[in-house]
Amino acid sequence: MLNSIDFTALKSLFEFIEYDPLIFGTSLFLFLFAGFLLVHAVLKVNYKLQLYWLLLFSLFFYYKTSGIFVILLISTALINYLFGIWIQKSGEGTLRKIVLSLALLVNLGILAYFKYANFFITTVNDLGGTEWNVLDIIIPLGISFYTFKSLTYIFDIYYEMMEPEYSFFEFLLFVTFFPNTISGPIDRARIFLPQVRESNPITNEVLGKAVLLISLGLIKKYAIADYISLNFVDRVFEASARFTGVENLLAMYGYTLQIFCDFSGYTDMAIGISMLFGFRLMDNFNYPFKAKSVADFWRRWHISLSTWLQDYLFKPMQMSFRHMKIVGNALAIMLTFVLCGLWHGSTWGFVFWGFLHGFFMSFSLLTKKYREKLIALVGLKNTRFLGFIQIFITFHLIAIAFVFFHPPVYPITSSIDQAMIMFTQITEYFHPGVFVQFIEGYQGVFIMMVIGFIFNFLPSSLEKYTEKYIIKSPLVVKGLILAIVIYLVAQVKSADLQPFIYFQF
Repeated sequence: MLNSIDFTALKSLFEFIEYDPLIFGTSLFLFLFAGFLLVHAVLKVNYKLQLYWLLLFSLFFYYKTSGIFVILLISTALINYLFGIWIQKSGEGTLRKIVLSLALLVNLGILAYFKYANFFITTVNDLGGTEWNVLDIIIPLGISFYTFKSLTYIFDIYYEMMEPEYSFFEFLLFVTFFPNTISGPIDRARIFLPQVRESNPITNEVLGKAVLLISLGLIKKYAIADYISLNFVDRVFEASARFTGVENLLAMYGYTLQIFCDFSGYTDMAIGISMLFGFRLMDNFNYPFKAKSVADFWRRWHISLSTWLQDYLFKPMQMSFRHMKIVGNALAIMLTFVLCGLWHGSTWGFVFWGFLHGFFMSFSLLTKKYREKLIALVGLKNTRFLGFIQIFITFHLIAIAFVFFHPPVYPITSSIDQAMIMFTQITEYFHPGVFVQFIEGYQGVFIMMVIGFIFNFLPSSLEKYTEKYIIKSPLVVKGLILAIVIYLVAQVKSADLQPFIYFQF
């Protein structure tokens, strides 16, 4: 019987394969995760052993996604663990500021090397006519997320919002916790670490919420985001000039929906999986397409990042520019979101995407009084129609900006050039009659896009009702719901699995 076992294939389950990283929703992940859960349940008699097992699986998960870079992840945890204790022991005054500066220099220096070294070299070459060779650098998955997660710990100790963690094991678990290491949410140490110290029971309510979130995440990612991406959006972005303005406009809408379903789908799964171990991660999305302004959008979109930027970047700059009053606030917003764009990636497309968001919010802030007077003058104040107009305009501003967010399809073009081609097609070669042809030729894509946008505009009470129904249902029904979702998603998703968009950050 042993002779029939393919030990080479079995060994590959535990090795890093560069072209096949371990990601949520794949059959390999479900297989390994099922085995992990089984052992985790057996260890229920000893909570400490469960935590050690969770840490081991977290390190294994990151190794399966990034290989040798698991050493960098552990090193990041160790460095910040030591800096946290050093800041606490440095007391008040100059030394404390020096230690904080060193912590920032080390963390941001590592991040800058991997993400921005080649961006700096190519920019210098373009501007100065030099011919420096780019470096052979592979960007570790999730480096921006776990770096920012670690920095929340450093800042919170510096601002005396928490005491340093003296258990390296518990701090390492915080940094490496596998559900949110790769793509967030960017959790706070002062919220996560207390959850490590005491076992949190998995109640029927927690299990019901977890099943709902994991199911929603699978549907968003594999049934909607990947489907519309592979079957329509990618085709238009690859050759925008070959498609009419209608198709380019629909691809713009489709890409906006794709990013939301891809990223929020990951977040839903991350939060749901975390609940299975008694951990609660912070929410990351709150119906962002219902936003009535770009500022409101950022209160609903990637909440863990937007609150990070607000607490650790915008507020300090706002204090520095407070003598400039409203103009100072606008300047702080602009700088915050340009840096936000740069955090997302080392291309001018990301920088310009951040600039646009900063510009939209700054312009809104500077013109607020005049807009309020105009709205009151035309009698639209506090009306539903005004709310509709605000949502409509905000969505289109977000969608237009996301076109610059899309990575360049070909190395010789930039995201900005690619975006301008799309906008040219939309404004000069619209051809509205093509819309009917689109519905006929891309029925599946059209249906998925409609379903995706309906999800975003349904009342939140419906989600609460569904949640209560699943919570009240027996354990067998919960398992059946998840099994049906997995089966249906498997029928829709492509054989060519698409990595999560935010893996690159």
